Amino acid sequence: MLDAAAELPPTLAALTRSPLIGEIVIVDGGSRDASAAIAREAGTQVIAAPRGRGTQLAAGAAAARHDWLFFLHADCRPQPGWEQAVRTFVTAAEAAAGYFTLALDDPSPAARRLERIVAWRSRVLALPYGDQGLVIHRRLYDAVGGFAPVPLMEDVDIVRRLGREHLKPLGATMLVSAQRYRNGGYLRRPLRNLMCLSLYFAGVPPERIARIYG
Repeated sequence: MLDAAAELPPTLAALTRSPLIGEIVIVDGGSRDASAAIAREAGTQVIAAPRGRGTQLAAGAAAARHDWLFFLHADCRPQPGWEQAVRTFVTAAEAAAGYFTLALDDPSPAARRLERIVAWRSRVLALPYGDQGLVIHRRLYDAVGGFAPVPLMEDVDIVRRLGREHLKPLGATMLVSAQRYRNGGYLRRPLRNLMCLSLYFAGVPPERIARIYG
């Protein structure tokens, strides 16, 4: 997380009341707001790591003690029914990685269009992003090398290494904050994301792409 005080409480509420969650590790990349205090008050383990999505996710995996890992961004909240979906998945899919269906907390038609694009990208291109969550057994996580310590594109990097054969939809929904799209525009921000993805596939280092992403 990074400066996630506004988004973190509902995410923690969804996790801390679930008997499915054995531990919660929050990785702080240097927040200047009350994020770390909020996480500690909720009874979670808070650790510090250098800022960067890949670095922070890798640090969280290293600190976790359980065999099943559930990677989640601070502004993402699993919706009702997720526990049964995950329970069913982990019972039968130790050699697979599960991801959620993305839903945005915005009633606008632009949000629905973007959700359909994300569903198509996940289904056809096998490219679910990090805000869709990732449920994966530690054995498979380690086998593909885990999250790379990069500031951006860490989600694309790991799902490419997992491959289509290991990626499975969980059949549950993840509600994600649409604030970045409201701020950046439902057209301009996805186009910028597409440009970053294209640069990544063209071999541009993630560190350079992160400067473009902002």
